Amino acid sequence: MKVALPSRRTSAWAVVLGLCLTGSLAASPSSAQEPVTSTVKWDACPDDVAARTAPTVLECATLSVPRDYAETDGARTDVMISRLASTKPEKRRGMLMLNPGGPGGSGLPLPAQLVARGLPASVLDSYDLIGMDTRGVGHSSKISCGITTETPYIANVPPYAIDDAAVLAQAKVAKTVADQCARHDEGLLRHLTTANIARDIDFVRDALGEEKTSYLGYSYGTALGAAYTSMFPERSDRIVLDSNLSDTYFHRADLRRFAYGMEKAFPDFAKWAAARHESYGLGRTPAQVRSTYFALAERLDDEPLEELDGSLFRLVTFGSLYNASRYPTLAQQWQGVKLGDGSAARHMRETAPSTGLAPSPVDNALSAFLAVTCNDSEWPKGADAYRRGVAQDRARYPLMGASTANITPCAFWPHAPAEPPVTVNDDGPRNILLVQNLRDPATPHPNSVTLRQKFGDRTKLLTIDDGGHGAYAFGSNSCALNTTTRYLVDGDMPRADAFCAAD
Repeated sequence: MKVALPSRRTSAWAVVLGLCLTGSLAASPSSAQEPVTSTVKWDACPDDVAARTAPTVLECATLSVPRDYAETDGARTDVMISRLASTKPEKRRGMLMLNPGGPGGSGLPLPAQLVARGLPASVLDSYDLIGMDTRGVGHSSKISCGITTETPYIANVPPYAIDDAAVLAQAKVAKTVADQCARHDEGLLRHLTTANIARDIDFVRDALGEEKTSYLGYSYGTALGAAYTSMFPERSDRIVLDSNLSDTYFHRADLRRFAYGMEKAFPDFAKWAAARHESYGLGRTPAQVRSTYFALAERLDDEPLEELDGSLFRLVTFGSLYNASRYPTLAQQWQGVKLGDGSAARHMRETAPSTGLAPSPVDNALSAFLAVTCNDSEWPKGADAYRRGVAQDRARYPLMGASTANITPCAFWPHAPAEPPVTVNDDGPRNILLVQNLRDPATPHPNSVTLRQKFGDRTKLLTIDDGGHGAYAFGSNSCALNTTTRYLVDGDMPRADAFCAAD
């Protein structure tokens, strides 16, 4: 998932992976393929995309897809894709569609971002990497709920509810935002669904002249990939789903599992900080660091410091658990807040987007997140279910539970789902590799176990003894890197569910 902090007035957050293994060929034969006939006209990418991807140069193109696939002769909407083409035709296998998560995250820069993260040359040789701003997002025809710096605090990771009255107060805000989305709707809103995005992927595959597509998706991108290979199993080649949701869509249970994930991931930071108590003063033991967390959050609940309140403190801490490289900055920020340093509080608030989880612009990213999330499935209506959930999860998961169980605009969404969520299809090629860190804060390991069970023989699960959100190319585990690369390049799937020990 992705997180965004737009300004002082708005706290709007939109969210979005040892034993090394050998195995048998899991997908279609790996003979090289020449680039095929395509109807797509490639050109330079927009300036803002080019600035984000330099020095890697991508090509971009815009395709017109049906707004409603039930009426293919009706209204159209645009989607923009990017490409980093293989330069080795003798090694080229085909296309590798990419998705960074969200929903609402821009996928155009992702091919270049993976290059910057050290994606192996063998993968770059084997595939044309294809990024996409999904329908409603960024340089595709984009939607807006009219969210501005004056919009009240809303979130797909909602504010921490310190009591029952806070849930009721947030319900009023959530309804206001849902109503605002309805007022700004220009006809595309209800058609932003995971199923339609999967159909768009297949439209892109066909336009590029490819018989099949391979796929690499992170976070929400795993739900999208699961939907695609369930809807179009015969057109899916090698599928890698990294940091998994439990199904083909993001639902309330996935949001509530953020709190479970934080409980599993936080001890890694607490152990790290305790070993550095002489420098940061946050506690000599992991238990003391945990106590410091509660003390700071509760103090900020009562008296915010430079507009950093307890809810935002908790959320920034959660986002910083996505990667251990953020631990030093988080510890420094905690230290300053503990000392009452207003500049440290401002830094914690203002640098939140630098965690790498912040989509931009906020209005479009958050609007797209809400549209897809609320359109994909029914959420409980009204406030009562959320009041009960907050009370339960505050006790079960004290670090974050009273936040992730809180109410969102989906409780008041103006549209009922246009179709049921995509059902996981366990009848298809055995070509899905699930990659999952053991202590992922946002998409905890039980999600992958559930998805593994749903796909049955079509998939294998690779578990990594590591924390953080994102394993392949975004993590540092050698076994995870080697195993996933071997599958993408050579088709070698682990023979059974496998485990990568910590490096």
